[in-house]
Amino acid sequence: MKISEETLEGFSVSYPLEKLAPLERILFIDIETTGFTVQSSRIYMIGCAYFQAGKWRTIQWLSENYEQEADIISAFFEFAKLYQYLVHFNGNNFDLPFISKKCAQLSLPFSFDAFDGIDLYQRISPYKFFLKLPNCKQKTLEMFLGVGRKDVFSGGELIGIYHDYVKSPSGFSESALFLHNADDLKGMLQILPILAYYDLFNEPIKARKVQANYYRDLHSQKRKELLITLTLPTPLPMPVSASANACYFRGEGPEATLKVPIYEEELKYFYSNYRDYYYLPDEDVALHKSVATFVDKDYRLQATAATCYTRKFSAYLPQWEILFEPFFMRDYKSKELFFELTDEMKKNRAGFTAYASHVLAMIASTY
Repeated sequence: MKISEETLEGFSVSYPLEKLAPLERILFIDIETTGFTVQSSRIYMIGCAYFQAGKWRTIQWLSENYEQEADIISAFFEFAKLYQYLVHFNGNNFDLPFISKKCAQLSLPFSFDAFDGIDLYQRISPYKFFLKLPNCKQKTLEMFLGVGRKDVFSGGELIGIYHDYVKSPSGFSESALFLHNADDLKGMLQILPILAYYDLFNEPIKARKVQANYYRDLHSQKRKELLITLTLPTPLPMPVSASANACYFRGEGPEATLKVPIYEEELKYFYSNYRDYYYLPDEDVALHKSVATFVDKDYRLQATAATCYTRKFSAYLPQWEILFEPFFMRDYKSKELFFELTDEMKKNRAGFTAYASHVLAMIASTY
């Protein structure tokens, strides 16, 4: 078994890792295998990155032959017992199950029960379309953030290099094996700022400024929109923009802007207890029976769910589930929901903060 240790001089991580866990308790892990199935493949390298005494460091265990697989697994668990949080990229689907099954296959008394896991892939993959990424592979995220690599080999190409190394060890093959895993570890650290997009949807954002704005649409019609300036929980490493349902979002660094159309029109509020109401066709309105008994029977009908409403002309904002009540609709079968932009609401900064998160979640769900 060969061990490689490196101190990453001058290396820093531009993401507040304390959001995940205490820095000194975090261990990053990445493994290299000769295939995807435990029964016919072997783990030939385990690499870890960790923070110690103010510096980032890496340690890697390389199996010099097929018989040393149990040795590198044992060495990893002996080292890892000092840590509580394991950070990995898609490790929940591959690295950790592979190691666990290998422990069972080799009768090794180790498990991950004592660790808390943080899978970077699972955190960011729900937002790959929002970020307009073709996939969520680590190298794709590295390219998105402008992270460079020294390693030129793919994981598949290294399988052949490892088999050659076992048969006839050479400095070139050994260096190539260590370099690929080291770049995976460093790359994992360098893509951590991608978690800012996870934070965007999973941590509180703050409406710092709210204002209404008039503009002309493509048909020269005067329209009104709400502009919300947001303070983000974590600065975004790359600008991002997205739109859906006439709403637009653009974020850059620590701030973002959200544009939402304001609808100035007459909408309907539907009463739920329609059996207690009469509908007045001539006035197109529903009145409670306690006050509508004076209306001539020829001018009133028993209200139905579709006719039990009152109409109101005002300024409205859209919502895609019931966030604010009372909610208004254009008609009974309409799927579009609105709430009134009242004078009270205009002063409700906490309400606009909640609404901004609501709109942002809607935009993300469309991608």
